[in-house]
Amino acid sequence: MNNSIEYFYSAHSAFAYLGSVRLMAMTRSFGCLIIHRPMDLRRVVREGGAQPISQRSRAHIDYFFGREIDRWSQERDAPVIGHLPMHHRKDITLPNCVIIAGILAGTDVDHLAHALLTVHWRDDADLSDPATLSVLITEAGYDARALLDGARHDPAEGAAYAANTDEAVARSVFGSPTYFLDGDMFYGQDRLELIGKALRRTIG
Repeated sequence: MNNSIEYFYSAHSAFAYLGSVRLMAMTRSFGCLIIHRPMDLRRVVREGGAQPISQRSRAHIDYFFGREIDRWSQERDAPVIGHLPMHHRKDITLPNCVIIAGILAGTDVDHLAHALLTVHWRDDADLSDPATLSVLITEAGYDARALLDGARHDPAEGAAYAANTDEAVARSVFGSPTYFLDGDMFYGQDRLELIGKALRRTIG
């Protein structure tokens, strides 16, 4: 078995946030590497044939983005603000490319990714705002200037972001988070326990 988990997600994803601590604890326990694949979730949803949130019924939105988030927030001990973040519908390119900038610089971005997810869903942070991101990145212990410069001005970050998104579409990803273990796809943070069982069978 390949001792890594591919992790397709977006930095503003509620369910990626809810599963983030569990994912990182599990990979540490099994000595696994997380391969981060930040992607353009809106394009993935569109091209995967899923219905955009704006077109879903009020009952679906209230349950999936209300009750389910509240339920898993309690289960995972991951505080949420109790409503859709004010800036949730803004452009998601910059925070995703900040994570990619860290990856391309050879940095362990586990904590950075978790920090961005957390402040969006717990504190209602605007992840599209460079000044806000600068503070958040610094507080997380990373070089904000270097990561933001890379995310905003280096074509490599944009190319990697597009490649992650193309790969997600090609591999039938349709939402965030999606994990791959040895090519086997697991959609949703509520599948993390199943990944754990698979790891226990093969790694021990």
